[in-house]
Amino acid sequence: MRFYFALRPMFIIDAHEDIAYNALNFGRDYHLSAAEIRRREQETAIPNWNGQTLLGFPEYQTARVALIFGTVFVTHKRHASGDYEKLVYTDFAQARRLYHQQIDYYYELVDRSPDCFRLVRNRAELAQTLRPWQDKPENQDGQVRPIGIVMLMEGAEGIERPEELEEYWQAGLRIVGPVWAGGRLCGGTIEPGGFTREGRALLATMAGLGYSLDISHMNVESSLQALDYYEGPIIASHANPAALVKDFPSERHLTDAAIARLVERGGVMGIVPYNRFIRPDWDNQDGRHLVRLEHVVALIDHVCQLAGDARHVGLGTDFDGGFGWPAVPQEINTIADLPKLAPLLAGLGYSETDVASILGGNWQRHLETSLPA
Repeated sequence: MRFYFALRPMFIIDAHEDIAYNALNFGRDYHLSAAEIRRREQETAIPNWNGQTLLGFPEYQTARVALIFGTVFVTHKRHASGDYEKLVYTDFAQARRLYHQQIDYYYELVDRSPDCFRLVRNRAELAQTLRPWQDKPENQDGQVRPIGIVMLMEGAEGIERPEELEEYWQAGLRIVGPVWAGGRLCGGTIEPGGFTREGRALLATMAGLGYSLDISHMNVESSLQALDYYEGPIIASHANPAALVKDFPSERHLTDAAIARLVERGGVMGIVPYNRFIRPDWDNQDGRHLVRLEHVVALIDHVCQLAGDARHVGLGTDFDGGFGWPAVPQEINTIADLPKLAPLLAGLGYSETDVASILGGNWQRHLETSLPA
């Protein structure tokens, strides 16, 4: 039998959302509600390509999402998922333009709607962004609270020379995941191998500038090498424990050895509530009843058991990253449903402090120690 108790309102930090990609590739406007975005897309092919959106500004407010890691994502044309992909490159110059196009999108978003979105590039901006969520955890007066955005590059293979990282740092980028598919810098989701000479040079430059390293999408060899090589802060923004994701067709998820090393390094790992990252055999035709939020909680608990505490796991939803509704656990319709995790965690015996850490506090601590003053 599980016992539930009343929990105080808590804010959420989501460590992986493909906002710029969706806005520029599909024209999604995240000022709107998820329902309105779905309505506008219902007669288009977008839901077939990327699922029905899980995001919308009212839903952020309902879920008390205080901050997200907004991705800057491009991939080589050979790894494009379909003809609808606009943010693909064939040479370094094209990749550079696409990286900056997405960075510019985030600046335009906050310039156009400073009451809705804010860029977070340093500790002062972090404190300013989180303060309204901490002072008034319940939005009883209907007041809108801005959502912070920390920019994260997902896949750095489009960077020609490590020296370019200085340019992106000045532009506000704070986290880099070197790989998506893999190959040039290190092994990844699609291509095998460990870190190359170019990849190690990138890590050295990243550490010197103060970037956080994201080991998501690395294969087993690369993730363990990164955890040994990298001298700066390390996270896994969106990855699940491989031990619980049986028969996954790649090395996309983290082994227990990698998770244990990440914990030793003081890192945080974001759990992904995507059905195929929980049950690889899931198919939309099977019905969503096969995956529930209890399975997500089991992934979180696995990391906590390995760590011996609740300080090294959080959420990295990957919304709307190549999937949407209905490819998420049964109880989720939009991001507004993420707070449903809290009573499930409490039912497993996690304290209120632990639950608050998992939902947002662990990512807050990482940013407080890794962002520049």
